[in-house]
Amino acid sequence: MASESSETLTVKRLQAALDDRPFQFFETVGSTNDVARDWAANGAPHGAVVVTELQTSGRGRFGRTWQAPSGTALLFSAIVRPSVVIPPTRYTMAAAVSVRSALLDLLDLEASVVKLKWPNDVYLHDRKVCGILVEPLWHGALLEAIIIGIGINVRVPFGDSELSATATNLEPYCRVQVDRALLLADILKRLDYWSAHAEGLALFQAWRAALSTLGKRVQVTDVGTARQIVAGQALDVDEDGALLVRTDDGKIQRVFAGEVTLQKPRVE
Repeated sequence: MASESSETLTVKRLQAALDDRPFQFFETVGSTNDVARDWAANGAPHGAVVVTELQTSGRGRFGRTWQAPSGTALLFSAIVRPSVVIPPTRYTMAAAVSVRSALLDLLDLEASVVKLKWPNDVYLHDRKVCGILVEPLWHGALLEAIIIGIGINVRVPFGDSELSATATNLEPYCRVQVDRALLLADILKRLDYWSAHAEGLALFQAWRAALSTLGKRVQVTDVGTARQIVAGQALDVDEDGALLVRTDDGKIQRVFAGEVTLQKPRVE
């Protein structure tokens, strides 16, 4: 937590919060994931992180763009060097569980208030507070690194944008101002732990238990084409992170990625 004047992210404040963790900081950058990908391809170590105050070319759903003003969000990408061969979706689980647990401790809220929307969003009081984008870096058939991009709304002025009805910020639920450098350090420590245990049952169980999607009627849409992949009841998830959807004809379909929209229950 911090005063208004000291909350701006700087190299000095990040060094103090991150100790000896390698990092790059930019006041403005196109995409932290792109910078982290290039850094990883050029030898960045496991655990390194790229942080920015303003991201101008972040990748959103269905090609949407949204720029949070400088100083209003926590925007970073972490580099993970996998030690075991597992599906990259396991690192989406690790990121989501890490952010959720950090926010629960920060806000001192009941577990039911901070939930995960399959596959990669964190919700606070039924509104999106964090998005996660996990991208693998391959060298041929070898998985060299996982790039984990995370964006958390801290004090974003949504105004009259369409997001004002579906998104929220951390600070309305805090008694004092959020220190983003300390929150970053906390999340990264948790991510270190869960990334090292990404193949384990404990991660899957923690992720599954926090999902708000299961048991509901959903429509899953391809984020690139905006076309429907499947609609039906979200029955469960498997250990690879796939959503199991029972369609109206009774078939079970496994879905690995997509935008989930809740639908009204069918009336027979």
